[in-house]
Amino acid sequence: MSVDCTQLGGEQFAPHCCPAMILNPLFVAVVVVFASAVTSCPVLCTCRNNQVVDCSGLRLFSVPPDLPLDTRNLSLAHNRITAIPPGYLTCYSELRVLDLRNNSLFELPIGLFWTSKHLSHLDLSYNNFSHVVADMFKEAHRLVHIDLSHNPWLRKVHPQAFRGLVQLQNLDLSYGGLSFLSLEALEGLTGLVTLQIGGNPWVCSCTMEPLLKWLRNRIQRCMSDTQLAECRAPPEVEGAPLVSLTEESFKACHLTLTLDDYLFIAFVGFVVSIASVATNFLLGITANCCHRWSKASEDEEI
Repeated sequence: MSVDCTQLGGEQFAPHCCPAMILNPLFVAVVVVFASAVTSCPVLCTCRNNQVVDCSGLRLFSVPPDLPLDTRNLSLAHNRITAIPPGYLTCYSELRVLDLRNNSLFELPIGLFWTSKHLSHLDLSYNNFSHVVADMFKEAHRLVHIDLSHNPWLRKVHPQAFRGLVQLQNLDLSYGGLSFLSLEALEGLTGLVTLQIGGNPWVCSCTMEPLLKWLRNRIQRCMSDTQLAECRAPPEVEGAPLVSLTEESFKACHLTLTLDDYLFIAFVGFVVSIASVATNFLLGITANCCHRWSKASEDEEI
């Protein structure tokens, strides 16, 4: 039985449709496989509208291997995930929101966000990160919100950790183990609106002055929790809020010596040197006299 491609189901078709009809079974199989990959939902997870995937609170030790390709919102919160495989997000270029809070992550693989051109919200709170490395969020230039709070082992943020994130508005670094934060890490965040840094053991030494000065200048337009951020050291400012420190607090960091100071130091040094030489000379003479007196006494006794 032949099929007239120009008359199929009452519709007019162009003559070139015949080859497609011959390959129709194969075409259907490919479409079915592709549709399955797009719409499949990981076991135990909940998927809504094929774009929201909720795998939270499932006690997972690893990330689910397959997600719908058009996933926009992925929640892996409240699990026991310790690591994310390199390239895990490569196929999910539509991802907007990634929630990884309350897991056991201590690092992210290099290049995790290389294809995450649309990612805007990232939650890494309540994990075990010890440091934020340079270019950790590289290529995720549309990030608006990053939450790194409640990482108690977080000790270091690389000066170039947030490089290129000009659209970042909310950054939460509260309740970690930070004692110092480089101003360079924040200077490039021109769109920053809120900054949370309370609950860290800040060491308010001279190295912190640039950051504190930056915070004072932005406090009107950059909402923060600096009222809750307190100095842990040195002892003279322990417990003092960061915002209470003024330029007077760092006066000792800018002490400079005048010409008179240098001349006085040189004079004192010269006097001390002369005194030292004179003292040694007198001690030498005294020792020599004592030695001669002792020897003369021995001769008389003989």
